[in-house]
Amino acid sequence: MRLKQRVAVITGGAKGIGAETARVFAAEGARVTAWDVAGGSPGDGIAFREVDVTDALSVGAAVSAAVAAHGRVDILVNNAGILRDARLVKERDGDWAGMSDAEFDSVIAVNLRGVFNCTRAVAPVMIRQGYGRILNASSVVGLYGNFGQTSYVATKAAVIGMTRVWARELGPRGITVNAVAPGFIGTEMVRQMPEKILNDMVERTPVRRLGEPRDVALAYLYLASDDASFVNGAVLSVDGGVVVGT
Repeated sequence: MRLKQRVAVITGGAKGIGAETARVFAAEGARVTAWDVAGGSPGDGIAFREVDVTDALSVGAAVSAAVAAHGRVDILVNNAGILRDARLVKERDGDWAGMSDAEFDSVIAVNLRGVFNCTRAVAPVMIRQGYGRILNASSVVGLYGNFGQTSYVATKAAVIGMTRVWARELGPRGITVNAVAPGFIGTEMVRQMPEKILNDMVERTPVRRLGEPRDVALAYLYLASDDASFVNGAVLSVDGGVVVGT
């Protein structure tokens, strides 16, 4: 029960890594609320609230509701994220067309502004209580880059930068801020990819398997617990040793 009586908010918590993290945290004693734009509770004893992380008003109302219900927020996991993969430019009908503004902006809105909105809203609560754990979802591609992922890589690299800034700013207030950088994780969405792509992912991972959502959830659990009280500004790779970039 490493999170006994802690109050945790997990964005993108209705499915995938977020849902598994919610279940792991609840099993370790936390009072968990999963935020997502759609879906529902990922398990028994886990509250759900519909929240759009790109909307500061939606986030602010959700934080106020969490404080009203529990009196505090101890842990924030900024897990919500989307993909809109596209090359910077590619040939179309004999001409070169660029990535659209909409493709770029939608990923920035969720993966970067969403992290900013949620952290900005929760930080004052944690400062007043003198305790907090903020955990941000980066990615192995935020460390190494990846073909066809300009917008996604930009957000995941920026999340690392913000993590390190906030670790400096909030550390003196009793709040640690860390990031997790998953590699190829076998979420439901990933496992629906063609077998050839899945096999390639496994071949590029030295431990020769896809990660499981639980692998990432357990990394979040460590960083959220008092076991990691002296870990601040870190980026923990959960990737089986993979190096992405080709």
